[in-house]
Amino acid sequence: MAHIVIDENRCKSCYLCIEACPKGLIKKSTHVNNMGEYAVEFCDKNNECIGCAMCALRCSDLAITEVHR
Repeated sequence: MAHIVIDENRCKSCYLCIEACPKGLIKKSTHVNNMGEYAVEFCDKNNECIGCAMCALRCSDLAITEVHR
């Protein structure tokens, strides 16, 4: 089982990670972070994440830093 860790307080809401996720497991959050941005959140209730790290590679803010398998 793979999953990512998102530091929501580093997220500047560019949403490039949402577009990069081949499984569509990242979505816009409903609450704001400490910068007043709607950060992203990882939603993988069915353990679909394949650990490809495409989201982390696309994140220019380095808000997605870990991929665990």
